[in-house]
Amino acid sequence: MAAKWNHITAGEIALATGATLGIGESHTVFTGLSTDSRSILDGCLFVALTGDRFDGHDFVQETLRKGASGAIVTRAFFQSSEAEYFRSIRNGELPAGEIKGPNPAILIVDDTMRALGDLAAWWRRAHHAKVVGITGSSGKTTAKELTASVLGIGHSILKTQGNFNNLIGLPLTLLGLEEQHERAVLEMGMSRPGEIARLTEIADPDVGVILNVGMAHMEGLLSLEGIAEAKAELMEEIRPEAPMVLNGDDELLMKKANAISRKTLTFGFGERNDVRAGRIQSCGLNGTRFEMKYGQNSWPAELKVPGSHNIMNALAACAVGIALGEKPEKFMEGLSLFGGIKGRFGIVRLKGDIILVDDTYNANPSSLRAAMETVGTLRPERSRLIVGLGDMLELGSAAVEAHRNAGELVERVGAVHFFAMGVHAREMEQGALAAGMPLRSVKIVQDCEEMAENIMAEMKERDVIFLKGSRRMGLERVSEEIQRRNLE
Repeated sequence: MAAKWNHITAGEIALATGATLGIGESHTVFTGLSTDSRSILDGCLFVALTGDRFDGHDFVQETLRKGASGAIVTRAFFQSSEAEYFRSIRNGELPAGEIKGPNPAILIVDDTMRALGDLAAWWRRAHHAKVVGITGSSGKTTAKELTASVLGIGHSILKTQGNFNNLIGLPLTLLGLEEQHERAVLEMGMSRPGEIARLTEIADPDVGVILNVGMAHMEGLLSLEGIAEAKAELMEEIRPEAPMVLNGDDELLMKKANAISRKTLTFGFGERNDVRAGRIQSCGLNGTRFEMKYGQNSWPAELKVPGSHNIMNALAACAVGIALGEKPEKFMEGLSLFGGIKGRFGIVRLKGDIILVDDTYNANPSSLRAAMETVGTLRPERSRLIVGLGDMLELGSAAVEAHRNAGELVERVGAVHFFAMGVHAREMEQGALAAGMPLRSVKIVQDCEEMAENIMAEMKERDVIFLKGSRRMGLERVSEEIQRRNLE
């Protein structure tokens, strides 16, 4: 029988994680799992994770007061100053109200983060779902959603929610697997070497996907070569019989792939790719039509989101379907049902025939270039383009040049106004001016409120407004304010 919450016991979790039961009974049953003390439900298991800026052990007592039936803690914590607290639990000496339910089960491990991953790995293997693991420097979320849409025709799907793609988020996603799930589509992110290898170990994908290699997380990986090596961990660690779906147009990625002997399925625009696109027809801001080609066969496809980068994401999704033996006719239906993602090149139509392109979810040089080029080709005739950009983060020593290039790109696509925000706003300004943009058209703003005010002061009927920046820059607030004011 597949593992189930409300049935899983402390003893089973101890076996899965290598934990020692410090307090409580092995037959204690848990209703679910949480790593957030603010979202504790009666009967759940709390995992006390430790990071650079937080320590879940500080909240163990709070979670037990709220109704948690147990916790996973480190050996050091259990034996520390909290030892008296745990001794009082064992002896039934705590004051009334200190524990909501019966004596909790306290599981002791050396590393709670590793224990969470080990538990998720055990849980994944206790279910029959086919698992797809997707990584890449850009496009992961869109490709994940497109893949889920393709595989969701005829199958019950579990997929990554939000940005749950790291060593915490991916295990939490897997621990949501239930008996009815037939497919799981997981986004795999990383910021340093070794993380993709560990995520692969946990998820044990039946199909692995690498979308591209680009400038992202340069602080931890230092170079494009370092990024390629980190992404290639998926190829190196996945089961030998599991196929890899790879961007055949990415030279650096394919160089890595050629050095690793395994079954691959490539996608891209190049004729040498296994899965490729032909007869591409732009429908402007309404999307794209193309033919999905595989072998000697082709199928008509329709996407409601524009841009060549989204065609690439769609081809990756189709390649996954082929790898899993699905019928291409289902792919086409799944692609046509995909309506885009908020903050991912979202098209918002405002009063005055103004179009707001909200791409504020995240940014790196590769995704910015793809989005800007798409905006440049999709502008309605005679319309003007206004651009608002925030910093692209985690680029390390490449940040200065990358932001200057961003400014040059703004001028190259024909923007009439450019508003830059962040630590690297000056570099973006310099890049735009050096490329020939008039000084009066470029302005550095201090925050989202000022960017929104400036854009609204300049925008006219039939304008196109494009917004993009790294997640922590919060440019979605600019989008929200423009939409709110436009409706007044």
